[in-house]
Amino acid sequence: MHELGITQNIVAIVSEHARGVPVKRVTLEIGQLSAIMPEAIRFCFDVCCQDTVLEGATLEIVEIPGLGKCRQCGFHTGISQPFGICDRCGSAELEIVQGQELKIKEMEIEEICV
Repeated sequence: MHELGITQNIVAIVSEHARGVPVKRVTLEIGQLSAIMPEAIRFCFDVCCQDTVLEGATLEIVEIPGLGKCRQCGFHTGISQPFGICDRCGSAELEIVQGQELKIKEMEIEEICV
């Protein structure tokens, strides 16, 4: 399960950017063509957050649908696999333009009163 290593990296990156301030929420964008299972990330998140500034943080995942652009006619079409057929001209020459991403979209930290 490569999602464990991915989740560990996400926690490390967010922890670094939080600079010791407790994190309340993390929002990820995961493309449906990325070969990353959102449910596996959710499963690993709490375990990976233990004893870090993310402990107790909420994880939000936004799934980004796959989108391909036909190299023949330029039409954009939704795809659910890394390959597909253009809905307009029937070409199998699709360039993936969306759906392979994994992004830490945002993080919310606790307000600190000084």
